[in-house]
Amino acid sequence: MAQASFGPQNLHVESFRLLSGHKIPAVGLGTWKADDEAYKSVFTAVVEGGYRHIDTAWQYGVQEEVGRALKAAMHAGLERRDLFVTSKLWCTELSPDRVRPALLNTLRELQLEYLDLYLIHWPFHLKEGAGRPPKADEILDFDMEGVWREMEKLVKEGLIRDIGVCNFTINKLNKLLSCSQTMPSVCQMEMHPGWRNDKMLEACKKNGIHVSAYSPLGSSRSNVDLIHDPTVQKIADKLNKSPGQVLVRWAIQRGTSCIPKSSNPERIKENIQVFGWEIPEEDFKALCSIQDQKRVLGGEELFVNKEEGPFRSTADLWDHED
Repeated sequence: MAQASFGPQNLHVESFRLLSGHKIPAVGLGTWKADDEAYKSVFTAVVEGGYRHIDTAWQYGVQEEVGRALKAAMHAGLERRDLFVTSKLWCTELSPDRVRPALLNTLRELQLEYLDLYLIHWPFHLKEGAGRPPKADEILDFDMEGVWREMEKLVKEGLIRDIGVCNFTINKLNKLLSCSQTMPSVCQMEMHPGWRNDKMLEACKKNGIHVSAYSPLGSSRSNVDLIHDPTVQKIADKLNKSPGQVLVRWAIQRGTSCIPKSSNPERIKENIQVFGWEIPEEDFKALCSIQDQKRVLGGEELFVNKEEGPFRSTADLWDHED
């Protein structure tokens, strides 16, 4: 019986090796704000597009839809070992006693027996039911060492293959490294030519931690619309590629994996066609020289309370490192 084929015949997705020895695909599908398009997007990405990495989180509210899509793909013949699935531990669960129940709930929603990667979503511990923005008494002490110790246990039990962090600062990363028995395999951060985040990238490289870039295309809903940036468009035209492909390829040539998000089936398939060619050095440098640097996601609407509490500005969230 012929083996089922998933994705374009000529697509070979590159990967990066993690500290653990496991591999992470260079391109994955992001599911933030996927909403009711999550099932269709994930199924299209895996079965038609050739994606093997799916990135999600409990806080996105789409894990059950993602799980249904993965189940359907596996029912069609794809094997679990060929997939790389990432999820994240939300801020209300950042106490040692809540780590295991949170993971088990995520596995139930995704209909999986293990996760390839589990990340601390944000390094801020919120009280259950905290508002947006949270009041001062809704931001709780974060026992980083205790939470990490529980995540390490789940790796030993085989429920998670790799653990890591998301939206950390260099200061918080150093704090974690000082108490971790298992090094974080991955640090997921916003990175694109409009927010290179060079210092964090270098800090991770120095420690052998792989960086996965979210929002690699910027965002048309924000003031970081890289798809229509003149430099990006000029290089895309020169290379006969789409702006999205140029931005994804830039991330890979920088040594990072990335998780572009789209609900458009053609864009999903297009965004992973980034192997077998390179951005020439002069054009790569031009993308590394975009002057206007700003984040798509600063965390303000989630955590900043200008009237009370420890985070009165986005600078407070990022430890004034920007």
